Amino acid sequence: MTNSPPASPRSPLARLGIPPTLVWGYLGLLLFMIGDGVESGYLSPYLIDRGFSESRVALLFTVYGIAAGIAAWLSGVLSDLWGPRRVMWTGLAIWTVFQLLFLAAALPLGSYPLMMLGYGLRGLGYPLFAYGFLVWIAAVAPRARLGTAMGWFWFAFTGGLPTLGSLVASGLIPHIGAYATLWAALALVAAGGLLALLLVRDTRGAKRPRGTGEGPLATLVGSITILWRNPRVGMGSVVRVINTASQFGFFVIMPIHFTKTVGFSLTQWLHLLSAMFATNIFANLLFGVIGDRLGWRRTIAWFGGAGCTLSTLLLFYVPDAAGADFPLALLVAAFYGATLAGYVPLSALVPSMEPRHKGQALAALNLGAGASTFVGPAVVAAFVGPLGVAGVVWIFAGMYAVSTVLALFLKLPDESPAAAGAPQTAAEAAASAPA
Repeated sequence: MTNSPPASPRSPLARLGIPPTLVWGYLGLLLFMIGDGVESGYLSPYLIDRGFSESRVALLFTVYGIAAGIAAWLSGVLSDLWGPRRVMWTGLAIWTVFQLLFLAAALPLGSYPLMMLGYGLRGLGYPLFAYGFLVWIAAVAPRARLGTAMGWFWFAFTGGLPTLGSLVASGLIPHIGAYATLWAALALVAAGGLLALLLVRDTRGAKRPRGTGEGPLATLVGSITILWRNPRVGMGSVVRVINTASQFGFFVIMPIHFTKTVGFSLTQWLHLLSAMFATNIFANLLFGVIGDRLGWRRTIAWFGGAGCTLSTLLLFYVPDAAGADFPLALLVAAFYGATLAGYVPLSALVPSMEPRHKGQALAALNLGAGASTFVGPAVVAAFVGPLGVAGVVWIFAGMYAVSTVLALFLKLPDESPAAAGAPQTAAEAAASAPA
């Protein structure tokens, strides 16, 4: 079996930085993540309306996040063992089977243990599918355009979860109801997964080449031990946890706060959520450019850490004081979404701090990304009872302030004052790092 031939350099897709043989994969990923993101803006209040307490819902989201964190960490190693295509099939199968359990048994019976099993284990699905495709991109994209190819990956990923997913929910719920919309999400995920896996013919998805020469077990163990072998990588992973912890925590409490306390309708909240992450998509590109010019470390610290400290507080206090003023809420939601993107240069900085083990550093960073999906809901579950929503918001703001300080210590091994944290472009860092 031979690899698919490279496309002509004059191909329009190649000029955009999209590997032409994977174009159906990008479209399938977008559709898959739209389906995965449909529930993000309303599942929490929907379950509470069915009689489950906020703390039990937060615990459910925490279990889901733990599963997602484990899958994010393992996706690269499993791709080494099985190849990206098989990892993606596994992710699609897990998502489908456990969503069926959640919808066909757990919700109709009102069984919390079945919800824990169905929804919690479904969290393994999307990271295996999405990050398996990320490994496939790394095997196919030319080194000179790998950074751009990865940029398109994140565009599709965040475009679906939660941006377009929330828009789909806002359009479907008034017509078919919240429960039927969850079935529609399953259809979207299945369609996207099959589109990617059946129409992408590139054979390099059958086996991931090992760029480092290290076996899967060594990579698996090294991705953990590197957290203390190189403390700066460990700090970078902690910063990555903090980056999106509030996002996943807010999925639990903000739909309730904005609809029941501030006074917005569920549709208005979903529109705010879509605007928040639509801004985030384009801010990802902006802060990539700013990071290359201003310095990765400074961009993370000031635009990410300090920016999110401010935007997190504004997201709560401005609507709380002004009431259901949609244009004003739209501004603070967009500001919050933009500052979340200030952490984008982490993906270039962290592997550059461990140049001899970039793959392990990236795995550690993925571990941090996965951990944020349960740290956020865990903070809500632990503190929303005694401290209320305002107290939880202040905890997240404090975490962002801590990340600002930590980011200032994320210096490269050979960093000079002139380098200012950006000795190479983000695209060059991505191109030189094994997936």
